[in-house]
Amino acid sequence: MITLLVGTNRPGSNTRKVARHVEEIYAELKVPLRLLDLEHLPPEIFSPDSYARKPKSFQPFADAILRASGLHVVTPEYNGSVPGALKYFIDMLKFPESFERRPVCFTGLSAGIWGALRPVEQLQAIFGYRNAYVYPERVFLPGIGNLLDENGQLRNPELFERLHKQADGFVDFVERLQGIKLRGNRS
Repeated sequence: MITLLVGTNRPGSNTRKVARHVEEIYAELKVPLRLLDLEHLPPEIFSPDSYARKPKSFQPFADAILRASGLHVVTPEYNGSVPGALKYFIDMLKFPESFERRPVCFTGLSAGIWGALRPVEQLQAIFGYRNAYVYPERVFLPGIGNLLDENGQLRNPELFERLHKQADGFVDFVERLQGIKLRGNRS
């Protein structure tokens, strides 16, 4: 199963809108997918006590990572970096098993011209440090406000095709690395 991580806790974010497209693609590929949206993080995880003892309400988030055959991260760029909620989420997960030898893929989006290049590169460094297998084909969506229509749909079909190519390649990457078959296993 692929876990799709929406890398912000901002309600109504463009990141979630892009993640919906990625969800559709995995469904079309007949690949089982679990959505993990940081908008739904339990508020108690932000207590300083959480470093020592994780609240029980956080367990489903941690389990979704541990059970993932591969992780597809959709991240926005906030102030030239990774959203704080995403970095904090990563910091709250078990070390090293959360990302050790786990395939990971990145899609970035931003209001600016670089399409979240900086946060994706920062995440590649973090996941590399955590011994994840980083899939090299990244997708960047610059000027996201102009790429989505009023219903959150991508205006340019070529962008959807880029996302499709990325997801399709990532599934192959996960299957080869993990020695499993994902396609056609939807229940």
